This record gives sequence, C-alpha cells and structure tokens, in this order.
Amino acid sequence: MTKDIFVYIETRQNIVAEVSLQLLSEARKLKGQYAEKGMNHDVVAVLPGYQIENLTPILFRYGADKVILCEHEKLKEATTQHTTKVLADVIRHCQPDSVLIGATVIGRDIAPRVAARVDTGLTADATIIEVDMTSDTSLLLVTRPAFGGNLFGTIVCPNHRPQMATIRPNVFEKIEKEANQGEIIRFETELDATDWVEILKREVQQAKANDIAKARIIVSAGRSMVKHMDLIRSLADTLHAEVGASRGLVETGVLGKDVQVGQTGKTVRPLVYIACGISGAVQHTAGMDKAECIIAINSDPNAAIFQIAHVGIVGDAVTILPKLTEELNKILN
Repeated sequence: MTKDIFVYIETRQNIVAEVSLQLLSEARKLKGQYAEKGMNHDVVAVLPGYQIENLTPILFRYGADKVILCEHEKLKEATTQHTTKVLADVIRHCQPDSVLIGATVIGRDIAPRVAARVDTGLTADATIIEVDMTSDTSLLLVTRPAFGGNLFGTIVCPNHRPQMATIRPNVFEKIEKEANQGEIIRFETELDATDWVEILKREVQQAKANDIAKARIIVSAGRSMVKHMDLIRSLADTLHAEVGASRGLVETGVLGKDVQVGQTGKTVRPLVYIACGISGAVQHTAGMDKAECIIAINSDPNAAIFQIAHVGIVGDAVTILPKLTEELNKILN
C-alpha cells in the first residue's frame, strides 16, 4: 500500500530553492489532515545532488521527517536526463502516495516526464492542495486555475499512485518547526555514462530590478495606468516599494514581464499590495490574493478586486494617487 508525501528538493549552487521549503511546510499540513483520518503519512524530502548532505538540517527544520539523499556527480546540476531518472527510480522503489514538485523552470521540465515514466497523472500549477476528508481513502483534492484563469478546477487522481502536482513558488508559506534532525536514507541509482546534453558554461543573469516575489510592499498598475506610470513610481518611491503590473499593462510594453503579477506572471505575498486601476480578474488575483493587506483603487464600485481587498477606494487612481503620495510624504518624511 502506498503512503507518505514526497517533496522534490530543487537546489542550485548548493542552495535549496524557496519553493521546496514552502512545499515541505505544506506537506506537513497535509500530514496533519491525514492524521485526522487515522492515516500515518511521513513527509519525505527527495534530495538529488552531489556533496549536499549538509543541506539536510534545513529540510528537517521546514517539515521533513525523512530525507532520501541521492548523491552522484552527474546530479551536481539538475538536468532533464539525470534528475528525471533518479526521481522515477525513487518513486518506483518507495511507492509514495503523493509527490509535490515546485513549478520552476526545472520542475516544469521534469515533472511530466517523471509522471509518464511511473504511469500516473500530473496536475500542473496547483494553488490549493487538501486531503479529501469525505472519503476513507488518501485522495488529494488539487485545485488549479483553468480556462485562462477564468475558472478554478479541482482535479483528483483516484486510480493511480503517486498523486503528482507542481505548485508555483510563493503560493504556500514556509514555516519552521523546532526539529532539525531526522532519518537520512541513502539511495543509489545507476545513471547513464553519456550525457544527452553537455553543459559547457553556466552564466548567472544579473537581475535588472529587485525581485517583486520578495517585495514587502508592491504598488501594482493596471492597463488604465499606461500613461500615468509616473504616479505609480512616485508612490512606490515614497513607500520604498516595488512596482508590479497586470498582464494588460505588460502587454502595452510599458513594463516587462518580470514584474507581471498573476497566473501567467509571478505569485507574490507582500505585507501590502496596492492595486491601482486593476479590475481583479482571476488571472491576476491568483498571483496576489495571499498578500497580508490588499488596498484597491478603482473607479468601478463593482470591480472584482474589491471582493478580496481589505481596503477599497472607489475613485479614479489618477486623481487619488497624487493626494495619497502627498499625505504619505508628510507622514514618512
């Protein structure tokens, strides 16, 4: 019988990806839901790499009960060929009940390949994962945006194991626990001697701006603000905030995709999110509805953004923003 929740741990230059820690914490919550049903599931981190045993304490601290350590020189960098092979081998050998993978460039590459090799399904870009408390099985209810973000669909995988899903970064919160020790299981697998793709050189691209995914305050603009970005930047400068954008604004070319918030952009969890002239389509709110405080400015009193906003201001952002910036300058300076 299958059991346990496996989390693929992505690393780069011996640093654990934030999304992997977020998934460990979320897996811990799923473990608690299973316990309510009388089911014992462990949270198991699958850590491929080379000379990376020193990373195991952080995995235990964020939720892992066990770590499956897969060390091989060919796993020093995550690759389609070798990472897929080792994950599929681990799954076949251990038969977990579910596998969670971060929806990063690497995760989106390997997850469908692994699912195909172990003959199971895959739900991509999930935003909600919970245990089905109405049945006597270990079934997971995995929710993701569908039809361009206009609807949310809940997907189940009742007939195959493991239940697999990729989850976008910052959808879940990473939460530390006290323990930083647990069981380490060493897993050995044979890897092809010949590499399908040879990495000749790796260059780290320098970011042109701060990553909005890590911003504490974001001032975000909709398409209607295309000719008034000076007002957005002025408010952002006053608050020492980052500038974000809806897909509609990015499509005008005024701002790059690196600051786009939403289903096809980035998922953010700032302390304060100020939405200026943003209607609140599901495509956008899927990327920012976890913000601690959402302030919405929109001239349409029926705009969907007001349904999730903590503070709503009905009015023209072009008129309101200069006054808001002026008052904040008096307070902060």
